[in-house]
Amino acid sequence: MEQQKNGIRFIEPMIHILVWVLFFGFPLLLVTNESSGIDWPRILHHSIVPLFFCIVFYLNYCIFIPKLLFREKTMAWVLLNLALIVFSGVLMQALHLCLAPPEPLRDLPRFRLNPGILFFFRDVSSLALVIGVAVSVQFGRRWLKTENARKEAERGKTEAELKNLRNQLNPHFLLNTLNNIYALIAFDPDKAQSAVSELSRLLRYVLYDNQHEKVLLGREVAFIRNYIELMRIRLTRDVSLETSIGISEDSRTEIAPMLFISLIENAFKHGISSSGKSFVRIRLGENEEEIRCDIINSCHPKSSSDKSGSGIGLDSLSRRLELLYPGKYEWTFGPDSSGTVYRSLLIIKKK
Repeated sequence: MEQQKNGIRFIEPMIHILVWVLFFGFPLLLVTNESSGIDWPRILHHSIVPLFFCIVFYLNYCIFIPKLLFREKTMAWVLLNLALIVFSGVLMQALHLCLAPPEPLRDLPRFRLNPGILFFFRDVSSLALVIGVAVSVQFGRRWLKTENARKEAERGKTEAELKNLRNQLNPHFLLNTLNNIYALIAFDPDKAQSAVSELSRLLRYVLYDNQHEKVLLGREVAFIRNYIELMRIRLTRDVSLETSIGISEDSRTEIAPMLFISLIENAFKHGISSSGKSFVRIRLGENEEEIRCDIINSCHPKSSSDKSGSGIGLDSLSRRLELLYPGKYEWTFGPDSSGTVYRSLLIIKKK
């Protein structure tokens, strides 16, 4: 961003220089003497107009418009410019007469209007046009600056919201995982001890990699595998767990961290019954166009007395997707017609 701003600061003066070089240099292409040399007196004469254009432009561009017009001193700006135009017009005519006195109008005996008056009004109109250009350029520059500031503020607001969502996700993930370990302690302390060891590896990823805007998909997949293994520890024989992960841990695709973990958490949370058979099927895949996470599980909604988790995981995921991948994702979820099977399909488009 800083390099882009520096580039704009460099380009703007270069454009000004180029325009005025062309403006002042154009007479060199037209004004020559008989020996094909440069007729400097005529060049000087033809430079009067661009010189006054330049003066009037930058007086407005650098002083009058920022100090008066932008501060709502419109009347002062108008009066000052009227005085500047009249003074400049008179001075231009005086310089023209000094450098190139007009020839007698022998061929137009009936011409009674002094041609200097016509030239004066021509110059005054041109100066007014130059002021209009200066106003347009400054208002365009001001609008661009305001728009950039607005976008920067929106970007900062979005980044703050994303950071807040990530901070919500960390304790939510930890709470659900600790609840699972707590359930293990009651009937299998050895498994609970193993689960704590697995949890330490997961927390290392959550505490460090989750703070980045994007992570490598391969590292995210490794985290998901570790989480699934942690969940597998507490599963009974009545639970069927199938995983199909068609993504290499060497994948260099970049993705926002912990997008899929909320879906997987939800599957284990609502897809496993303590009193009957249940199943969870997790499929992750990647191709050149998209990343696909397809999760199907038996549907066993938790009772109102179950306080495990606060239910913010999927809400946070929905908001993160809107902020990070607007128009570049598809997410469908919900139970089937029988209400016994729940499916969540999330597709992240790469292009």
